[in-house]
Amino acid sequence: MAQEDNFKKFVSHCKEYGYIFPSSEIYDGLSAVYDYGQYGVELKNNIKKYWWDSMVLLNSNIVGIDAAIFMHPTTWKASGHVDAFNDPLIDNKDSKKRYRADVLIEEHIAKIEEKINREIEKAKARFGATFDEKKFRETNQRILDCQLKIDDVNGKFAEALNNSDLQAIRQIIVDNEIVCPISGTRNWTDVRQFNLMFSTEMGSTSEGASKVYLRPETAQGIFVNFLNVQKTGRMKLPFGIAQIGKAFRNEIVARQFIFRMREFEQMEMQFFVRPGTELDWFREWKHKRMKWHQSLGFGSDNYRFHDHVKLAHYANAATDIEYKFPFGFKEVEGIHSRTDYDLKQHQEYSGKKMQYFDPEKGESYVPYVIETSIGVDRMFLQVISASYAEEEVKKEDGTSDMRTVLRLPECLAPVKLAVMPLVRKDGLPEIAENIIRDLRFDFNCQYDDKDSIGKRYRRQDAIGTPFCITIDHQTLEDDSVTIRRRDSMIQERVKTGQLKDIISEKVSIRNLLKRL
Repeated sequence: MAQEDNFKKFVSHCKEYGYIFPSSEIYDGLSAVYDYGQYGVELKNNIKKYWWDSMVLLNSNIVGIDAAIFMHPTTWKASGHVDAFNDPLIDNKDSKKRYRADVLIEEHIAKIEEKINREIEKAKARFGATFDEKKFRETNQRILDCQLKIDDVNGKFAEALNNSDLQAIRQIIVDNEIVCPISGTRNWTDVRQFNLMFSTEMGSTSEGASKVYLRPETAQGIFVNFLNVQKTGRMKLPFGIAQIGKAFRNEIVARQFIFRMREFEQMEMQFFVRPGTELDWFREWKHKRMKWHQSLGFGSDNYRFHDHVKLAHYANAATDIEYKFPFGFKEVEGIHSRTDYDLKQHQEYSGKKMQYFDPEKGESYVPYVIETSIGVDRMFLQVISASYAEEEVKKEDGTSDMRTVLRLPECLAPVKLAVMPLVRKDGLPEIAENIIRDLRFDFNCQYDDKDSIGKRYRRQDAIGTPFCITIDHQTLEDDSVTIRRRDSMIQERVKTGQLKDIISEKVSIRNLLKRL
């Protein structure tokens, strides 16, 4: 199945099976805004728990907060968002569509990289086990030409970004004959900057209202509370503050389903360290965060680091963890060494000292910060796209059938088990309800007695339920049930008293956390 077709199918699957709905759909929706359905909210909460426990539960020097969405407007002046939180935008005069200029260039580079990958895949198929990819990359002229183009564009792109040269960014688009995806033409306007913050007014009367912003990131709520947490928690460097919360950005180019939205959720941790140790901690957190992602079991080859071509003015190191989505490698998490910029800015604008007294050194200083920032919605998209599969299943009569399955990690699955009476009589529903009453304190259970048992299995596969428990007439005789596993479809008879231990072993989030 083509990757783009696969992507469209699981987007449709998300709506059909109660994971994600277009927001305000009865009013034709609102662009780039989505609602999480009954299964989506469970999966999202499980992802957040995995992150929160890995940060706060497993690290004695990391604590959590929940800062307000509204903050004093000077916060955003100090952080630089009022003056510099911009995207370079360009319009196509024929389609009247607006694009992020940097994204157009990055997608052009990705297309060249895809040409290289296709050449390598063809060579692998041709030469088999004797294929030497390193040598092939170094000697194949088509690959060398493609790599030369990538290096040339990257060099010019980095220089233009570092110099904030909008005309040079436009020239890269023109020189590389990048076309509008809609019109197919190269009739471009100049590149302009566009501020991404949403603003509103706060006050009891229109005359006395003051301008405030919906926060574009959650990090500043951590920075302004740095001393509150440090003093009340008696925290010693190095220590971290974690937060999960909503953020808002007026994205002009909001697309690829929930990958880029105007209202989204972040999981961020700011780790405060002694100046001079920040790059060691930056490498440490790169390793830890990659391990967190790879522990989900979606394949190490589907992740990579992407070091930033242009560093933000406040950073001395930055990288992204990228995942291979159906539409290519894209960022799911950023790791940044932010130096002491944020705390010093708030110290200057507030007039309050944002310093830490180091008892070992006997002096006060502004700590440096390592940030890990992950989008909950992007993580959700990564998990569900990696889990979606369509496969052929052989029947006992020799024919085959297709099933759609979400192979979600068991501990993240929204429903852990479905309990199914084979028929709705002979006391089987009552046994099923008793099992649910016993297990619902430990697991999210679902009762399902509609349609044939085969259709019920398919429905639970599509939801991503790891276990199905079937109650039949043998249950009346020996108190045994059939337990069916989602991924292998293997069925076995077990006693009802064994169910809790069998399921707990697989669905406990402890299994994920132990891998870290």
